[in-house]
Amino acid sequence: MKVCVMTLGCKVNKYESDALMYNLELKGYLTTDKLEFADLYVINTCAVTKEAEKKSRQMIARCRKFNPVAKIFVCGCASQNNSMQFRDRDVTFISGSAGKIKISKYIDKFVKNDKIFVKNPLRIQKLPLRYEDDLLAKQTRTRAYIKIQDGCNNFCSYCIIPYLRGRSRSRPIFSIINEVSLLSEQIKEIVLTGINVTDYKIDGKEGLLTLLNELDTFGKRLRLSSIEESIISEKFIEGLSKLSNFCPHFHLSLQSGCDNTLKKMNRHYTSEDFFNTINLIRKYFPLAGITTDVIVGFPTENEEDFKKSYDFIKKCNFSQLHIFQYSQREGTMASKLYKDLPYSVKHERSEKLFELNRALQENFIKQNKYVEVLVEEKEGDYYIGYSKNYIKCKLHTKDNLLGQIVRAKIVASHNGEAYCKVIKV
Repeated sequence: MKVCVMTLGCKVNKYESDALMYNLELKGYLTTDKLEFADLYVINTCAVTKEAEKKSRQMIARCRKFNPVAKIFVCGCASQNNSMQFRDRDVTFISGSAGKIKISKYIDKFVKNDKIFVKNPLRIQKLPLRYEDDLLAKQTRTRAYIKIQDGCNNFCSYCIIPYLRGRSRSRPIFSIINEVSLLSEQIKEIVLTGINVTDYKIDGKEGLLTLLNELDTFGKRLRLSSIEESIISEKFIEGLSKLSNFCPHFHLSLQSGCDNTLKKMNRHYTSEDFFNTINLIRKYFPLAGITTDVIVGFPTENEEDFKKSYDFIKKCNFSQLHIFQYSQREGTMASKLYKDLPYSVKHERSEKLFELNRALQENFIKQNKYVEVLVEEKEGDYYIGYSKNYIKCKLHTKDNLLGQIVRAKIVASHNGEAYCKVIKV
């Protein structure tokens, strides 16, 4: 039997889907993460915005186009948030964001008796108080995502994820090291991911730097996914600078450059704190890629607030922006306190930031001359990969570079991408 696992949303979701695929393959199933014909589909949903939930629902119809009689299992944050939105769509099984690895057991039972879940398809697991899954993910790329943490304690006023993922909990370090030790030689880079990687702990104490030091011995490039400003200290950055394989790319979630908006968002720093953090990073990593998330159109954001945020973002000179229009999530503090802004206002502000983003990307690429690129795919005549500081690079050569780390010279840039000449493989 062929099972197609489709994933919406974050890298944590993707990791959990890969772990499910690995578990299904151990049971003898053929799996794919490409949308194609299959006997059974698993849709791992997202609820970070209304649009993400809409896409999660639409995925059911997209799967049915490939196989109208296929059975569909739904899991993830959107079904955790509101399972009823899937119950009238003729799906076989619904679960939430916890215990996704157990879906392989339910699939196995269903295959042996296809009536077992039809009368009662709802299986929402309780949100765990501790890290619940000792997962191994199917790694099919040259870059491996390793989940080290789940949940969040921050409760930003706009964010529903802590309610859907539960409180922060950390994966035991021995479990992480065990998974990394099993990675194939083809894996050249490890990306540590989680809902709040910053909050990774070992025996209740801050443990991210300790973990990185342990993983540095494996000789693979190390990269962090999104982290919070709060973890950046002189000791932490100096520790990163001593690692042999660390990729100097910091994705720091700003959300707004206006102190008034940050306070209403329940973000626990000021714009001055954030700017000092950026300067500290550049003290040790002058060419670090510093990317960020920005929310435009938060309900209390007026024109003056937006201008302050825009000017601050420009001042920070980020290498790339991830821009999101505020999406009201029922149950969050912001949804209870504030009235949403018109779409036209949010759209206009986001367009201004998209234009700024293009300039920032071009400026950052021009600061770089030589890069080390992990080549991950080929599109047309170009091999494509990312530099250590997260510049998307395109290389034109007759040689097969897939899966290799090459040294290259940047010769041009366009639309936030660098065009490079290979110097050394």
